[in-house]
Amino acid sequence: MTFVAELEPVALWRHFDAILTIPRASKDEGRMRSHVVTVADSHGLAHQGDAAGNLLVRKPATPGHEGAAVTILQSHLDMVQEKNADVDFDFTTDAIVPRRDGDYLNATGTTLGSDNGIGVATMLAVMGETDFAHGPLELLFTIDEETGLTGAARLDAGMLCGRQLINLDSEEDGIVYVGCAGGGDTQLTVELGTEPAPADGVALSIGLTGLKGGHSGCDIHLQRGNAVKLLGRALWAAYLDGRFRLTRFDGGSAHNAIPREAFATVVVVAAEGRTALMAAIEQEIETIRAEYGPADPSMQLAVNDTPAPEAVWDQATTERVLLLVNALPHGVEAMSYDIPELVETSVNLATVKQVNGALRVGLSSRSSIDSALVALRRQVRAVGLLAGAGVEEDVAYPGWKPDLESRLLEIVKAVHRREMGTEPEVKAIHAGLECGILGKKIPGIDMISFGPQIEYPHSPDERVHVASVGRFYKLVAATLTELA
Repeated sequence: MTFVAELEPVALWRHFDAILTIPRASKDEGRMRSHVVTVADSHGLAHQGDAAGNLLVRKPATPGHEGAAVTILQSHLDMVQEKNADVDFDFTTDAIVPRRDGDYLNATGTTLGSDNGIGVATMLAVMGETDFAHGPLELLFTIDEETGLTGAARLDAGMLCGRQLINLDSEEDGIVYVGCAGGGDTQLTVELGTEPAPADGVALSIGLTGLKGGHSGCDIHLQRGNAVKLLGRALWAAYLDGRFRLTRFDGGSAHNAIPREAFATVVVVAAEGRTALMAAIEQEIETIRAEYGPADPSMQLAVNDTPAPEAVWDQATTERVLLLVNALPHGVEAMSYDIPELVETSVNLATVKQVNGALRVGLSSRSSIDSALVALRRQVRAVGLLAGAGVEEDVAYPGWKPDLESRLLEIVKAVHRREMGTEPEVKAIHAGLECGILGKKIPGIDMISFGPQIEYPHSPDERVHVASVGRFYKLVAATLTELA
């Protein structure tokens, strides 16, 4: 147990403290699911799972409130696992190390997992609550949200009786969300042609690190640097001045995280080529630093000698990869005409990985407009085809259309005014929430989403505002009582 278990409200934070010790990668939520079952069993609550691995726990109504409508609380079990390159940490075995930094709770060099661990901890706390009244509850824990919302997509909706749902996966204090973007992922595959390395070749390893990254939905409008794009830009600028061969290019770790780090290995001919390459790359990175300094002041470039390999990518492959990375879109494509300051359409050039003799380039596209999402994904496909890449596209997940006449929304707004003394903002979010999929699976369901203040999710800078968690839990409890 750490100091986290002593924060207020203790009912919530002691569960989050336990969650910090449980590995819960996307598609590997078994240990987290078992923990939820253990907590449910300790309170004598019925539970069932579906074939996908989603879990539903039922809590009967407080005596006297059995006639209230069933309310669904929903969170996802998995987390994005990001760490800084210099941090020795194994997400499959190690407990996340929390630290208090003023008003915030952070992790130490890794993601904290408050997305969506705070929501999960809230539902675990509700299982044992006797301090407030509520109607019958269905506590839905989904899996694999962070790699494409596949748990929600495969949910057996027949398990659910409720027709009003509170999603606990939002990240802004004082805001109630009533809509979200839809999205879909694309994988481009470039076959890597190779040739023997030149006899007098000199190899250099190049790393661009220290960028802030962030959530590709929530933070895309902040215009932070994308390490993959920027390193690709610097390499292409250097290539135009003097030819070299690539033997490695990789960066990024998750489809919904803006890449913070990217790495390449290049081979040049003789020492003269080494000097010229270093000068060209450093010159372009200095230009990039000037452009991105306010958003990414800690950007670092490292260029080091490394043993020369036996083989390198041939010239055609080197050029194809550099052209592809430079031509692919990244960032905000369009802002909403209807909702002020809402990103309507964006794309994240998320990952570049070498796998079995091919380079795999992953992109995540989002839009609250179905036709705009289709057009953007067609653009990504077109660029890939021009570069001679293979193109794979998943099935896009749907957005969540706002319903400003929602009864549940009016109740939450009234409770917020009474309990917090302020009028909540009502907004849509550019990130993907499972509400879009759940709304398709359960036609007519009434949904809202709210949460505490979580900043910089999907990066090692992730932090949660401690006091906002107390307000969030108070709002959950008061809303459930009102619905009872």
